[in-house]
Amino acid sequence: MDTIIDSDYLYQLIDKTDDLLIIDSRPFIDYINGHIPGAINLDLMNFHWHDSSKDGVTQFNKQMKILLNNIGIDSQKFIIFYDDISGSSASRGIWMSNYFSFGNTYMLNGGFKNWENKQLPIEKKTNPFIKTEREFTINDQVLADVDYLKKNVEKNATDIVILDCRSEMEYSGLIVRASRGGHIPHAVNIDWIYNLENEKFKRYDVLDKLYSFISKKTEVVTYCQGGYRAANTYLVLKNLGYYNVKMYLGSWGEWGNISTLPIE
Repeated sequence: MDTIIDSDYLYQLIDKTDDLLIIDSRPFIDYINGHIPGAINLDLMNFHWHDSSKDGVTQFNKQMKILLNNIGIDSQKFIIFYDDISGSSASRGIWMSNYFSFGNTYMLNGGFKNWENKQLPIEKKTNPFIKTEREFTINDQVLADVDYLKKNVEKNATDIVILDCRSEMEYSGLIVRASRGGHIPHAVNIDWIYNLENEKFKRYDVLDKLYSFISKKTEVVTYCQGGYRAANTYLVLKNLGYYNVKMYLGSWGEWGNISTLPIE
């Protein structure tokens, strides 16, 4: 999987590709102050989901299908997500695309800031959604729910690595963003921000070294507070060739608020 493209390549696509859907995943106030020509706006940070129970995931699927149909996502389109940098909101878009089985989905390396720095064209008009009515195929191999993670923690599974993508202070419990602080037992902490340098993804050889303690044959589950920073690390690992990567949708926003679940 190679889902990262640069600004120059996207600039060429704008004039050459009819089935191009560019999704600006920043807040609307940023979008109206300037965006990539033709982009629609969908601030994915507005769609947190902290219930990964069976019923919760069913409702998540329903809501996201409505959302994706509303913005005109189609498996035949060439889809580009971007935010300010190579950030977590656009990464969430990539994970969602994988979850709903869209193949031609990419993320703009360096985001809008890099686009601006290259002095590429921008526009300020609001582009409309083009609604579709599609049925999507769920790829549940990229989603971990609370029960799945609980079972692996309880049996002290050695064939899975749980990656906590939050800051070290969140991981250690010094910053508490749920009813409890700390982390999921056995989780290893690598802050997602180490995936970036100068607001772009680091070179693959550098990233490969960062995660080299994990075999590419090992199952990896990423989590953070709400499934956004974890989506960034999910994206990096998939691009590095880790074929069995899941993201824990509920993340600490769910786990840290369930008093019966173990923490460290």
